[in-house]
Amino acid sequence: MTHTFKALTIAGSDSGGGAGIQADLKTFQELGVYGMSALTAVTAQNSLGVQAVYPLTGEAVAAQLDSVGTDLPPDAVKTGMLFSSGIIGIVAAKVRDYGWSRLIVDPVMVAKGGSPLLQQEAVAALISELLPLTLVVTPNIPEAEMLTGMTITSLKEREQAARLIHTMGPKYVVLKGGHDEGSDHVRDLIYDGQAFAYLDSPRIATRHTHGTGCTFSAAITAGLAAGDSVNEAIHTAKAFIQAAIEHSLGIGNGHGPTNHFAYRRVQKGDAR
Repeated sequence: MTHTFKALTIAGSDSGGGAGIQADLKTFQELGVYGMSALTAVTAQNSLGVQAVYPLTGEAVAAQLDSVGTDLPPDAVKTGMLFSSGIIGIVAAKVRDYGWSRLIVDPVMVAKGGSPLLQQEAVAALISELLPLTLVVTPNIPEAEMLTGMTITSLKEREQAARLIHTMGPKYVVLKGGHDEGSDHVRDLIYDGQAFAYLDSPRIATRHTHGTGCTFSAAITAGLAAGDSVNEAIHTAKAFIQAAIEHSLGIGNGHGPTNHFAYRRVQKGDAR
């Protein structure tokens, strides 16, 4: 009997289906990994923004993590929207308890429309409690600014920020370049504590980018769950999100979701 690779997402729910656990589970499925979830919050959300956030109790989050950890041990784990320092503390404790070494942290802080998804006091908890346990952290430029207190306007400053974030504990920092809109390409930066590597892709002119960060980090998680190296998982994730943006679904009246079907269809020569 072959081993079934399993991945766990610890994140919020997006009722519009473009981000959060919905995006994560779709991505896991598309990449051939069995997906599981622990909800931290329920959001009322669509392509126009976040209308409401209903956080779960720490007890509810802990119970979900114990249910998965005791019966369905994941091969890799990712975090998305954690909302509060209390939830971050519980997640960090469970990661240690169950020895989840392949931990990917997407430090979700602000939604596309500008709604805060992480309480201000929780940033310090993320840095002190979760990042030391992290294998790969995937901030975008605004998130890297919040983690470091820097203003990031150049590639040199991105490299400086990546070095600083690396000192907080994660073994790999992937600083995404999608928010640097002054260029016709997107440059993502990878830092492993020794050297920098760069992933470039053409910038796609589209408003349908809701959930890109969730999807990208979920694709890394799926790759790691399936036994890929960190660099292999990051490269596959880059191809996955590029296809998801290029082949837009075109739904929603605002920032619509990316196309989670696209990567597999591109692989088959049937992108739509």
